Amino acid sequence: MNWQQNIIKDSTGIQALLAETKTIAVLGIKTEAKANQPAFYVPKYLDLVGFEIVPVPVYYPDVTQILGHKVYRKLIEIPFDIDIVNIFRRPQDIPAHLEDILRKKPKAVWMQSGIRSDAVAEALAQAGIKVVQDRCLMVEHQRYNQTHAAVIGDV
Repeated sequence: MNWQQNIIKDSTGIQALLAETKTIAVLGIKTEAKANQPAFYVPKYLDLVGFEIVPVPVYYPDVTQILGHKVYRKLIEIPFDIDIVNIFRRPQDIPAHLEDILRKKPKAVWMQSGIRSDAVAEALAQAGIKVVQDRCLMVEHQRYNQTHAAVIGDV
């Protein structure tokens, strides 16, 4: 298979990926104290609409739960399969997570709006992992699931 087919850029590919997603590990999630930041309210929205959220914060070493879910320090420590790793990290910080992502082997990696790392995306795609870059998972979910659009008021 051509690895470039694992780089998802079109609405059909995004919609298909969302339809098969149940568990989302959020790398770089913030705590409730940062509720006004996308790295908190996007995962909160995803949790409210029924995805299983797995917090993987980079900071907050003393926090054991976020959004009522157990915190993991590394993706590889999560004892079950992950559909999407949703990344909230600055582009220059993403390569440091590549080995952990490859070892966990999620079905997909989603880099939030404004976040892209073409070198990491290529490495992931070559490993058979689907990649979405520079898109908001919450916005894309709402685009294809109009019944959940009202939830944003609860976030």
